[in-house]
Amino acid sequence: MQNLPATPRAVWIALGFALLGGCTTVGPDFHAPKAPAVQQYTREALPVQTASAPGSMGGAQRLRTVERIAPDWWRVYGSSRLDGLVDSALRSSPTLAAAEATLRQAQQTYQAQAGSTLYPTVNGNLGANRNQTNSSSFGQSSNTSNIYNLYNASVAVGYNLDLFGGNRRALEALAAQASYQQYQLDGARLTLAANVVTAAFTQAQLGAQIDATEAILKAQQDQLDIARKRFALGAAARSDVLTLQTQVEQTRASLPPLRNSLEQTDHLLAVLLGQAPGAADIPRFTLADFTLPQTLPMVVPSALVQQRPDIQASQALLHAATAQYGVAISKLYPQINLSASLGTQALTTGALFGPGSAVWSLAGSLAQPLFNAGLKAGANAAEASLQAAGANYQQTVLQALRNVADALRALDNDAQTLQAQAAADASAQESLKLVEQQYLLGAASYLQLLTAQQQAQQTRIGLISAQAQRLADSAALYQAMGGGVLGDHSAPVAAASASQ
Repeated sequence: MQNLPATPRAVWIALGFALLGGCTTVGPDFHAPKAPAVQQYTREALPVQTASAPGSMGGAQRLRTVERIAPDWWRVYGSSRLDGLVDSALRSSPTLAAAEATLRQAQQTYQAQAGSTLYPTVNGNLGANRNQTNSSSFGQSSNTSNIYNLYNASVAVGYNLDLFGGNRRALEALAAQASYQQYQLDGARLTLAANVVTAAFTQAQLGAQIDATEAILKAQQDQLDIARKRFALGAAARSDVLTLQTQVEQTRASLPPLRNSLEQTDHLLAVLLGQAPGAADIPRFTLADFTLPQTLPMVVPSALVQQRPDIQASQALLHAATAQYGVAISKLYPQINLSASLGTQALTTGALFGPGSAVWSLAGSLAQPLFNAGLKAGANAAEASLQAAGANYQQTVLQALRNVADALRALDNDAQTLQAQAAADASAQESLKLVEQQYLLGAASYLQLLTAQQQAQQTRIGLISAQAQRLADSAALYQAMGGGVLGDHSAPVAAASASQ
């Protein structure tokens, strides 16, 4: 202090004491909410394994408790074409590109604010001007003028002391918003992968149902042709012909909606891949392309909050609301701004840095709100926003628990459905074999054979739906469990609290 000029010494002392107290941060510190205390997802205990059935997709499934879900969970279906489809979607989806850009925006917004919040602002100035003055401006009677040049160079430093942490709380809120966007990106990736997988299952299901319906239509058309010949011979009533014709047209009418759904599924896959429907080359899947996973992972409810992107995103919003509440509270306290400049000023460039050309200034200001009725209301509004964010977080957790519970119950119930459909299909196929044998022996008519074939195909359609549903149920569980960390979290935005 002894080398400081006498005039600013008091200023330096005051600023020194202010800096010593500059670490105060008003408002509540954020703490992650406690994990849910429940130990299981459903009220009744889950079975050790699901029901099983003979044939495709009929294997029993078991649950295995794990800490985290594999990020590339779709590979459990054993289809390299499905793996390639999902990988392509993750690379090319415009939805993900938009989410990634939004994340970069949030990160750069944080960095921009951090640069002006954590560090002083330093600006360099270099100027020159030419001036003309007369003696009248100095109170002299002579009317002489003076023309001169003035050159200056300076460095100015400014810093908001942030005595009560309002700026740091604002920075903390921006960091939380960036984390929110990261989890939004993770959620978008998980949803995209699940949509591609589910669409592939739907495509396979619709293709199989179309084939079965066309087989039914052919059998009904053959039956109708026979009835028409019998009617022409007088061996059948016209009402029989009309009844069979009605069945044929009803079956024919069911085909366009199935084909439409299949084409719409192809269009959906094209868009998910970031391609135009008219230019995309979408592969066609069959149910035989997929393997039903025999073991499914399950994270306990207390770990689910760390696994699901939507819960993590909701927690980030709660963190941001907590920080914003601190910002609102800090406005009730004094604000301190510091500034200083050092430079030179001379009439010629040669003398700009010479003896006696130095100029400097120090300034400090303290602003304390004395009366502002809106500040307290603003703090109350921020507190209400914080309470709303807390309630939204709780609702998100509850919805996640419900989502998992639904997926777990669907695994068991749909396995039982497939078991029943497989039994019905086996009975229909056995009945068809008996009618075929009777037909070969002359004990059954061709009409009876066609009827048995139709019944077998109708049962097969129900079996196809049940098989596809089991595949979809497994994907739904992976999605409900959070589907692993699909994003790159290696370089997250630094938490604002680390700078406090």
